[in-house]
Amino acid sequence: MAHQTGLRRAQLAKLTGCNLETIRYYEKVGLLPPPPRSANGYRVYSPDLVQRLQFILRARDMGFAMEETRSLLSLTDSGTQTCAEVKLKTEAHLADVRQRISNLRRIEALLSQTASQCSGDNVPECAILDILRPEEGYATGH
Repeated sequence: MAHQTGLRRAQLAKLTGCNLETIRYYEKVGLLPPPPRSANGYRVYSPDLVQRLQFILRARDMGFAMEETRSLLSLTDSGTQTCAEVKLKTEAHLADVRQRISNLRRIEALLSQTASQCSGDNVPECAILDILRPEEGYATGH
């Protein structure tokens, strides 16, 4: 094996703020290719792999799912990506994020209304539990 220069996994983790196990996981699922090994058997992460991990971490921070990240990486890996393709994927993700925000706002309003109906007293009766219980004859299927 040729002598390789680069970072070992622990150094990569420290540099990027990514957990060692997460790096292993990304290798296992193919988001990060297996790095070459040095003569003494250590994995050696090149600057390209550091940049790839940073890309993955940024995508994760922006809420992209693993498959969405994989899709974005495949576009860049092939070198055939167009801004239009990336924008289309990003706009689809943005629509999903907006939908989740809308759902969370609805849940927040419902929880706020429900919590306001609770006395908070140290008694067995609880308005919150009453609201959560299905009504008589009400089908519980979703």
